[in-house]
Amino acid sequence: MSAGYTGEDGLWHDDDCAGYSCGGCGYIGADSLWYAGERPAYYQDDTITLYHGDSLNVAHGLPSSSVDCIVTSPPYFGLRDYGNDGQYGLEESPAAYVETMRALFNELRRTLTDDGTLWLNIGDSYSSGKGGAQGESGQRSDRRFTASGLGAKADLPTKNLLGIPWRVAFALQDDGWILRNAIVWHKPNAMPESVTDRLSCRYEPFFMFSKSQKYWFDLDPIREELIYPDAADGSRVFGGKNKAGDLQTGSSARRTGNAYGGKYTAGDKARPADGQRHTGGHSKGKNPGDMWSINTQPFAGAHSAVMPQELARRAIVAGCKAGGIVLDPFSGSGTTGLVAQNNGRKYVGIDISADYLKLSLETRLQNAALDFGGAA
Repeated sequence: MSAGYTGEDGLWHDDDCAGYSCGGCGYIGADSLWYAGERPAYYQDDTITLYHGDSLNVAHGLPSSSVDCIVTSPPYFGLRDYGNDGQYGLEESPAAYVETMRALFNELRRTLTDDGTLWLNIGDSYSSGKGGAQGESGQRSDRRFTASGLGAKADLPTKNLLGIPWRVAFALQDDGWILRNAIVWHKPNAMPESVTDRLSCRYEPFFMFSKSQKYWFDLDPIREELIYPDAADGSRVFGGKNKAGDLQTGSSARRTGNAYGGKYTAGDKARPADGQRHTGGHSKGKNPGDMWSINTQPFAGAHSAVMPQELARRAIVAGCKAGGIVLDPFSGSGTTGLVAQNNGRKYVGIDISADYLKLSLETRLQNAALDFGGAA
């Protein structure tokens, strides 16, 4: 080993290195040992690059501004033990978990282009009492793949909802991320719970962050269909006789060209006055809003927690330009990669489990349809 130093990233660097996170001097492997040179990919072709290792360690070696969009769902705090040393989600406390997430996404922010976005799905957890796994306590009977012995360790009494997603969101916000949306992922087919002293959980937050105030975002691919598409030219008016008579508008006014398609034009009498509710629509469909009802999807492989393809699709087609690169630092079964390929984007995935990387290549990433010419 030649002369060098340990950088702020915890990695060793040559004396003539450009500095922090150069990615070329050395890296920490999945075995926690240091290796010289650039980290080799676990798998790589023209559209997919997979890395095996700790997400933060791998992120240190990724080039700056090299990905256009991050779509991911990290292991939730205290809910599952995947049997991998160093896995995320087994921290001693909620605060430690939040710090793990903050540090990771702070580094990933460097790898994101200035106009890039981060889409982050994190579920919540309950304090279950010292020494008991949540699946055994009966409070979260649907969580049977939990790490026993974590305990509450949150200075909160048993049965408290920890608020993990928002703790992470606020930490990222304090770190410079711009929180644009807190989408509610409603799960119509959520697994039943046997609890009788609270309501069953039927949703999870799906946060949208941007790196800068100006960022790439395309609403059109995720618009919802118009209720009255045949009236998008504004030729028909919906509402009572007072509304239809002279097109005077109020908060409840509904005019086809506005509420169901098209944009207002100069002098349009149906345009709401300043300060009044805007009921306008768009010829390509309406904004889907921030509550998405999407069923969970089972996966026949060994991975027990997978993101629905539709959830990943909306994030990718809205948040990543066609032909761009999508990163998932918790690649798992490869759902994000599959959806990225099917929608004309390239994919970079990271996972601490070589078994999951192998599984994804044998299943979801094996025969993904490529259509880079006609990307959505």
